[in-house]
Amino acid sequence: MNLLLFALLGYVALQIGVAYWASRRTGDDVDYLVAGRRLGLFAVALSVFATWFGGETVIGSSAIIAEEGLAGARAEPFGYAICLLLMAFLIAAQFRKRGYITLADFFRDRFGPKAEAAAALVSIPTSVIWAAAQLLALATILSVIAGIDVGVTLVAATVLVIGYTMLGGLLASVMTDVLQGAVLFIGLVILLVLMIGSAGGVGPALAAIDPVRLTLLPEGESWIARLDVWMIPILGSIVAQEPIARFLGAKSPKTARNGGVLAAGLYLMVGFIPLAFGLIGPAIGLHAGEGDLFLPVLAQSLMPPVLFVVFAGALFSAVLSTVDSAILAASGLATENLYVRARPKADAKEKLLAARVFTALAGLAALFVATSGETIYGLVEIASSLGSAGLLVSVLIGLNSRLGGEASVLAAILSGLATILIAGWIYDIPGAFMLSIACAAGGYLLAPPLARRAAQGARR
Repeated sequence: MNLLLFALLGYVALQIGVAYWASRRTGDDVDYLVAGRRLGLFAVALSVFATWFGGETVIGSSAIIAEEGLAGARAEPFGYAICLLLMAFLIAAQFRKRGYITLADFFRDRFGPKAEAAAALVSIPTSVIWAAAQLLALATILSVIAGIDVGVTLVAATVLVIGYTMLGGLLASVMTDVLQGAVLFIGLVILLVLMIGSAGGVGPALAAIDPVRLTLLPEGESWIARLDVWMIPILGSIVAQEPIARFLGAKSPKTARNGGVLAAGLYLMVGFIPLAFGLIGPAIGLHAGEGDLFLPVLAQSLMPPVLFVVFAGALFSAVLSTVDSAILAASGLATENLYVRARPKADAKEKLLAARVFTALAGLAALFVATSGETIYGLVEIASSLGSAGLLVSVLIGLNSRLGGEASVLAAILSGLATILIAGWIYDIPGAFMLSIACAAGGYLLAPPLARRAAQGARR
């Protein structure tokens, strides 16, 4: 076990070295947050894939499928792959063409400063919650390797992530994504082969799966609840700052769009492997860890120590790529759309310092959320649905028409957020996410005429 821990520390040291190298080439906030807009096609594709293929995909979905079957994580990998395709075709090229740094820049450009601030304030908690899910995944991996309680490794993971992300920014993350993605894919394939081999081959492995666990439609579930489960990953993450930052770092709008399409294909292809772990592992009697410990313990039990070192390192790095993206997303929104608006005369050095300070604050906030007791997959579902309805409606309408203004955005954000909090969290109403989108759309469309009537009444 000490060998595994030392090997992982060496892997982490390599990551820190890359981050230090990138920091030497980071002169301002544009370099730090969108890699100086220098990313080519494969850099965009692999970086978006690595950002999306995080702890909830590899660790969280395999764990919940092991417990509940396909119905537990039915949107993997289809839902999130469709989401990437929609982002590529609807948002990536248009945002990159306008030269934005963050999602909220669009709201300032199209609707005004109040809409910008509202978009940033809603998006930041979403990124923090997503970062918390990835921190929990990192802590789980460290816990299995070092044999230490998850609470202790959670603090260690947070310190590592804050230091790594503060140092290198997006450029460091992108530089390591190619190697991480390749090693992770190889490791997942090797683990799949070993698991199937322990079952006696493909036939026996598939035959061992209980057909009940293959259903995507749980008994007694209403159609509206079923629709909601699919729409949360598909629509809820279209306006996520994390992959948007990668698109904005592309060399050109065309590169941003094509990189998104390629990333969706990669996600769909690789995303089937964690499903197989969750279905086959328990079916053939492999006693892996409980909850989120399922996949790391499964890998440790099947792989020789040398292979497990490589697999654990790749898994660790893949999750690290996702968590630093989430923390950078929160930092970028806080810096560009809140701090810089309050300090319009801030120079490049001050903005870069602010971005790094907000990175540390976002990491600490994510640590606090990660201790809430939620699972990795549960935190990701919260992040996908919280406040995204108003942003989604505003972006889709605002990009394609001149309908609506600042009042429309504020009404949409408040309507969508209030609906998901009341209907989804307090009363647990089926279809709460779709209802929040409908309410956000209603708020967006009704705000202009109501504002005009109010203005006319005031003049009288």
